Amino acid sequence: MRQEWEPEDLIEVWTLLEDEVVRLRNKTGANRLGFALLLKFFEVEARFPEGAWEVPAPAVAYVAQQVKVPAEQWAAYDWQGRAITRHRTEIRTAFGFRAGTEEDQERLAEWLSAELCPVELSRERLMAAVVARCRNEHVEPPAPAKVQRLVGRAVTDFEAQFCRSRVERISHATRSRLEDLVAGSEDETAGEGDSEGAVSGGGRSHFAELKADPGAPGLESLLAEVNKLQRVRRLELPADLFADVSEKLVDAWRARASKEYPANLERMKPPRRLTLLAALCHVRQTEITDSLVDLFIQLVLKINTRAERKVDKELNAELKKIRGKDAMLLRVAEAALSEPSGTVRRVIYPVVGGEKTLKALAAEAAANEARYKARVRTVLRSSYSAHWRRMLSPLLGALELKCNNTGYRPVMDAIDLLQRYLEQPLKEGAFFDPAESVPLAGVVPEQWRAAVVDDKGRVERIPYELCVLVALRDAVRRREIWVVGANQWRDPEDDLPADFEDNRDVHYGALGQPQDSGEFITTLQGRLRTSLDRFEQALAEGTTGGVAIVKKHGEPWIRVSPRAKQEEPESLVAIKGEIERRWGTIDLLDILKYAEFDTGFIEEFTSVATREMLSKDVLRRRLLLVLFGLGTNMGIKRVAVTGKHGESEATLRRVRHLFVNRTNMRAALRKLVNATFAVRDEMWWGTGTACASDSRKFGAWSSNLPSSGSAGSTTQTGTGSARSLEGCVTVPTVSSCCAGPFLGSRCQADTIRGGGSAWPHTALTT
Repeated sequence: MRQEWEPEDLIEVWTLLEDEVVRLRNKTGANRLGFALLLKFFEVEARFPEGAWEVPAPAVAYVAQQVKVPAEQWAAYDWQGRAITRHRTEIRTAFGFRAGTEEDQERLAEWLSAELCPVELSRERLMAAVVARCRNEHVEPPAPAKVQRLVGRAVTDFEAQFCRSRVERISHATRSRLEDLVAGSEDETAGEGDSEGAVSGGGRSHFAELKADPGAPGLESLLAEVNKLQRVRRLELPADLFADVSEKLVDAWRARASKEYPANLERMKPPRRLTLLAALCHVRQTEITDSLVDLFIQLVLKINTRAERKVDKELNAELKKIRGKDAMLLRVAEAALSEPSGTVRRVIYPVVGGEKTLKALAAEAAANEARYKARVRTVLRSSYSAHWRRMLSPLLGALELKCNNTGYRPVMDAIDLLQRYLEQPLKEGAFFDPAESVPLAGVVPEQWRAAVVDDKGRVERIPYELCVLVALRDAVRRREIWVVGANQWRDPEDDLPADFEDNRDVHYGALGQPQDSGEFITTLQGRLRTSLDRFEQALAEGTTGGVAIVKKHGEPWIRVSPRAKQEEPESLVAIKGEIERRWGTIDLLDILKYAEFDTGFIEEFTSVATREMLSKDVLRRRLLLVLFGLGTNMGIKRVAVTGKHGESEATLRRVRHLFVNRTNMRAALRKLVNATFAVRDEMWWGTGTACASDSRKFGAWSSNLPSSGSAGSTTQTGTGSARSLEGCVTVPTVSSCCAGPFLGSRCQADTIRGGGSAWPHTALTT
């Protein structure tokens, strides 16, 4: 029970009613006060206090005033005599409760093991569920210590049954392969040959390699992920191994396995060890598939970007050799500025040598654009055939692609065509068989047709493969083509609620969208036209603030000029001055600490171990120190040796090992950001969601689609798109993101101490 009570709360909860006062007539002194406090405590908690220390002091004083007994008499109440036994019996009878028995505890343990443990992982919530069930059944719950032991026994029974049922579904061959993950030596790993060979190198075991995230986007990283995925698939885990349990439970076992060392797993009993390894491999198979798709998307973009940069560098070097054009451009600019109201024929033609010169320059520029695009295609073809083409066969062999939209059948047919030709070397034929039906529409862009199809109508394989990869990347990003076995890139139909067809109107109403696709498209087009009209008017009036439409490589390009440094608002200066006057210099650790006190985001950090004996206060202190060390790049070692917190490096690293993972961090961030938005005053900060980040990149999620911005940018109303529930229409959504005080990889404490522009950002969490 909480110990701090406001006066109005005391009046509402601890006031004795008339029928309760009647029960005090035959009691005096300490017994009178003790009975009244036990009565009100039981009414609130549905149990009796373990001792006098558990009853709040404000409640003791308030109830003592009502029963006209000095509050000091509470210390004289006998907790071991016959009086308290009679008092408890009378209070149970008054509320219609009965004392709990051993049979009740057995029944509660069975209920927990069968009903709650498969879906609830928090032991505190399980304990609360036990108390709530006892309250509903009018049974006095056991003491908190007994409830804790009861929950521990139920969890142990459930885990034992869970492990047995999983192992029974795994074949003996799969069990042997799982055991080899932690029992195999490095010499055995190296001797498996190329078919099973190590992909990451460095002598790491399969188990350590399985837990590792992919490296930087590159060909070797992609091939390593393909090899890793094939190795997991060779385990041959049953598809329905975890089909009857919640994803949250499987993720918890996966997190526990990922934090274990092979030696610790070898010491476990076989059912628990096999279940942990199976959960890890089951989840990692999905995660590796998602990572493989992510790498493919990034690499296709990287191939094109590198080719453009190489051509840009070559052309820039050539432009520096051409003389006369800079002087001509200077003369045109001077003539235009001298007579801005004159005509082009009268002002510009004389300084450039006439209309023929301008026509020649325009023709040369057009030729340069065409030459640029042709050169990019040549560089792409060369780099792909010499290096990047090695990813094609492993990638198509590892990913099973599906499509629910008939409009994207040409891309799927093109992928089938490439798979049939994977085993045929280019030396045996650089072109597809003329008898093949090669899909071109929807696969090969018009500007690539000349590079793909020669004068004889033959389709060349190398440029065609490039076009197919680009088309596949775009289709996967739009979720028109999905990947079997993936999570992020899974079938978009799986994202719909299970009752979507039966309650379509309810779900559309929750989204605030019409069910009629025509009405939705008309509304969206109207909004887009209005925005474009405003933009066009601003361009004509010159009020875009530096935004302009230019040409880059012959194509329209929106240019956004960086805004100049703005003057600091007077109100912001006043706020910073008042904060500094009241509290002085505020350390970043203090901001993190008070943000946690206000939001309680530490509660989202659950241990991957089976149980944790640390008290809440100790765990909170250690987690805050760990998060501070990670978020500021100070590191745990430096945090441990500085300050007077009394924590060693070993204890902090243990907390980091057991509590800090991706799932817990995301849950804590959600709680922190939601609390920030809930308390934010729109009169100060406006209605838009804003984020500023000094890291290289930030991500914002709206619905299930991420959008991102580059370094130093500030997003007020980012725009993303999510696939419509009907058809292929895109829905504009507002993306929002917010960085907590420990997220920025370059966020130093000096940034806060120095004031400046960091204050508006940190003020959101204070």
